[in-house]
Amino acid sequence: MTLKTTLAAPFYHSRAEKLGRSELIYYYSFDRRWMDRDQVDLLLRRGLDQGLIRTDGEFFYLLFDPAEVQIPIGYKPSSAIFEVADPISQLMDRIVSSSGMSQEEVASRMNELIRDRFDGKLRPGAALVILAKEFETPYADLVPVLRSDLMKKE
Repeated sequence: MTLKTTLAAPFYHSRAEKLGRSELIYYYSFDRRWMDRDQVDLLLRRGLDQGLIRTDGEFFYLLFDPAEVQIPIGYKPSSAIFEVADPISQLMDRIVSSSGMSQEEVASRMNELIRDRFDGKLRPGAALVILAKEFETPYADLVPVLRSDLMKKE
């Protein structure tokens, strides 16, 4: 949520649908003093990778409504926005908490699913999505990241 909030802030405050890289650098680095230029580039890359923003080469656009994100007064992002969380681990943790099984049991079910039902032709992320559906675990927010991981590995 912090990444989404941080990305939405300049669009929300300027009431703009598109912003250029220089406008974003100005907002994050000089206006708010939240980060330096390199961190702004990293933030934009993370937003692109997670499917939260897009660019046409000149401008950046949010892929969600900035009004759906609440930006608290005095908000300042933490360094957590620069940490890349493994989506497979996140999904496994969610399944563990919603199913009541241990991590070893979930990993075993995942491997069993890959081996027995798909003859080894299924990736772990896809197997975990199937298990998430089975245990009614929310996973929709991880789909863009899981999909981009699949595309990188092919």
